[in-house]
Amino acid sequence: MRYVRTVNATTADPAPGTAPDPGRIVLLTTSHRVAPGLLSWPAWQALRTADRVLCADAAHPQLPYLREAGVRVDEAAPAAGELVAACAGGRTVVVVATGEGEPALTDGLARLAGSGRVPMPELELLPASYDLPGARLLDLVQVMDRIRAECPWSSRRTHEGLAKYAIEEAYELVEAIEDGDRDELREELGDVLLQVVFHARIAEEDTEAPFSIDDVAAGIVAKLVHRHPHVFGEETATTPEEVREHWLRTKAVEKQRTSVTEGVPLGQPGLALAAKLASRVRTAGLDVPLPEGEGIGYELLALAARAESEGTDPEAALRAAARAYRDAIREVEA
Repeated sequence: MRYVRTVNATTADPAPGTAPDPGRIVLLTTSHRVAPGLLSWPAWQALRTADRVLCADAAHPQLPYLREAGVRVDEAAPAAGELVAACAGGRTVVVVATGEGEPALTDGLARLAGSGRVPMPELELLPASYDLPGARLLDLVQVMDRIRAECPWSSRRTHEGLAKYAIEEAYELVEAIEDGDRDELREELGDVLLQVVFHARIAEEDTEAPFSIDDVAAGIVAKLVHRHPHVFGEETATTPEEVREHWLRTKAVEKQRTSVTEGVPLGQPGLALAAKLASRVRTAGLDVPLPEGEGIGYELLALAARAESEGTDPEAALRAAARAYRDAIREVEA
């Protein structure tokens, strides 16, 4: 629809010898991640006091709510020159932006301003709604939904087939942390997050026990709240040691395990496994001597247990030593 300029008969003509008021353009942007109609107070003020409100998209999600609130919205897509003319005489025109903020319109206004041919109205960019922290996770869920439905490879993946990628991505994340590379860290965190969202999306299709990413998030939220009574409850904790005591106590009540070895994944790296078992034994106050035997395996077990008792992660310590060894090899090769 082409925009047709209208004249407001109530607008007074400028006094002789004074320049006409070029008016004001308000470009109203909204986030698709926020429920339609939840606009800021300045946005509602601009909409209610504008001489005209325009929107090029007849299906814009905000339009039903604006009209319900009594705001008249014309479905129009004016060119830059037409919009400037509509503001002449001190009028205010609000443009409800579509897509990425009407770049074609703003580029046209910039070119018109650069030409110097016409007095330009004041241009204001007014965000009407803002993304909350974590809002981009909604985009990730939507993208994953589409990939699962339309990608020939992704649509055939299973939990079992993806398991190895979760392990690989976790190791790459650890490597980024050890390297201190911030850009790599951000990327690897995204790759790990993808694995979580991917598995949750596959789980939705299970015919017997489906669950979604919302169920996953709800579960971890409930767990965190329950295991932090010093934050969300009435208990107190002023030291990391007291926090750990709270965590272990609430976890023990939740799990009701019959053995300290329950829940220890046997598929983890050997040193990490040995240290985890030693930690469970120490935390439970059990007196379990290390098995006696010959061979490097028993020696490594003893070293891992000793490292854990001294507060050292044996897996991380060995990786650090291995990296130093790698650097020494490279020096010799050079």
